[in-house]
Amino acid sequence: VQLQASGGGWVQPGGSLRLSCTASGSIESLNTMGWYRQAPGTHRDLVASITSGGFTKYAESVKGRFTISRDNAKHTVYLQMNTLKPEDTAVYYCNAGPIIPWDYWGQGTLVTVSS
Repeated sequence: VQLQASGGGWVQPGGSLRLSCTASGSIESLNTMGWYRQAPGTHRDLVASITSGGFTKYAESVKGRFTISRDNAKHTVYLQMNTLKPEDTAVYYCNAGPIIPWDYWGQGTLVTVSS
């Protein structure tokens, strides 16, 4: 399984970004897809996840601001991030598997929120 992530960048506080992650290869087992993030000196933490049936889970810090969605036909998961804050600055990684975290990680995409 390969995961290709895109969509990071720089944005001012209050702005929005949309991340995408597309899976390829042996995708039959990818019931759950999600996003983690890691800021310098911190652990890699779950941001949001979604199952193939549409069940979602969010970290408390992003509830109401971030929305995870999934296009099963395109094997792609999205993370719409609104009202971004400086503390959202991190490298964002997509992950996929029967559950997550699993062994399949994307390459990471940097999100920087600053003025």
